[in-house]
Amino acid sequence: MRFGITILPEHRWSDAASLWRAAEELGFDHLWTYDHLTWGGLPDSPWFGTMPTLTAAAMVTSRARLGTFVSSPNFRDPVTFMRDILAVDDISAGRLIVGIGVGGDRDSQVIGQPTLSTRERVDRYEEFVTRLDTVLREDHVSYDGAYFRANDARTLPGAVQSPRPPFILAANGPRSISIAAERGNGWVTYGKPADEPTWWAGLADVSERMTRALAAREREDDFERHLNLDGGGAYALSSVEHFADMVGRAEELGFTDVITHWPRPDGPYAGSRDVLEAVADRYLTRP
Repeated sequence: MRFGITILPEHRWSDAASLWRAAEELGFDHLWTYDHLTWGGLPDSPWFGTMPTLTAAAMVTSRARLGTFVSSPNFRDPVTFMRDILAVDDISAGRLIVGIGVGGDRDSQVIGQPTLSTRERVDRYEEFVTRLDTVLREDHVSYDGAYFRANDARTLPGAVQSPRPPFILAANGPRSISIAAERGNGWVTYGKPADEPTWWAGLADVSERMTRALAAREREDDFERHLNLDGGGAYALSSVEHFADMVGRAEELGFTDVITHWPRPDGPYAGSRDVLEAVADRYLTRP
């Protein structure tokens, strides 16, 4: 089992730098931040750009992988996002992970995009993942899709990671599971909103569906399965015992990686640094 932690991009870097350093020093395998223009959980909070944050994080860490949790086509374009990905992958010496999801409506509404149906959002997601994969692997790329266009897009110098940084694709529904199994290096889910017993039952179902989707494509080796432990409504770091129970359940369902959030003083993910450090002492190997 590998362990990740998400640090929300809400702090000025003079305060955030120490959190990213500490997360790596505690032994976390991967460090994440949200990729939104604004997040519904903290609509009035200060908020900073994802890729500049990960660039800065790359400069104060040296080992842990760094990821977007998760990017979406709500305000991203494959060509422009490709440039950011290449830069952060280079600056981090090949430690970038690209988490990608369908996305909701909030970010697209901020920039005046029309509201799409769920089916249309999944269509756009599939096209986005496919086009982003192409511009990260190839040079002189042109396409004219339903949602995205490119005219002889240059992609030099290419990524440090070959053939591109890993895609960890968010999925819960049938089509997004199929896309993740086909295009992803791994999968991430937060489950479906529910109380905890129902949430775990839903996770068992979606995990089995992912297993079948991978088997249909004759792939499984090295495919990562990430679980957002905080997706079920109860904060994983509420206690060491609660975290231990969740990790055990996740492992039984076949997840290879779990992700929680850095404790905040109040509101979403309110918790204690003491619990975080106790969890690290129990589960993580400090560098």
